[in-house]
Amino acid sequence: MRYMFLIYSRETDVASMSPTDMDELRAAHWAVMDETRAKGIFRGAEPLHPTATATTVRMEGGSPLVLDGPFAETKEQLAGYYILDCKDLDEAIAWAAKIPTACKGGAGCIEIRPIIALPAR
Repeated sequence: MRYMFLIYSRETDVASMSPTDMDELRAAHWAVMDETRAKGIFRGAEPLHPTATATTVRMEGGSPLVLDGPFAETKEQLAGYYILDCKDLDEAIAWAAKIPTACKGGAGCIEIRPIIALPAR
């Protein structure tokens, strides 16, 4: 069974880190990735751009309502994910409008976040 580990942290803390601290943080992530690769359980890991780059799509009256930023209500929890290779944000929004979000009668939303490609080391 594969799991996605969503890492939540304060963006302001990361933004204010010194270059040395950032290097140590990256090294710690690489250590975990290297260890899980050695065990044969690694499937993928990439950081996300800040939440300011997020787009949320909520269906209202059968039409997609597009909002800048992550605006999921606290009563909504992450239920799953898709990774799609879209040519641009407009294509991503079109796909988000097709992804079902209802659970036991309640409407949810899709948060779209660009993925940062890690450089080779």
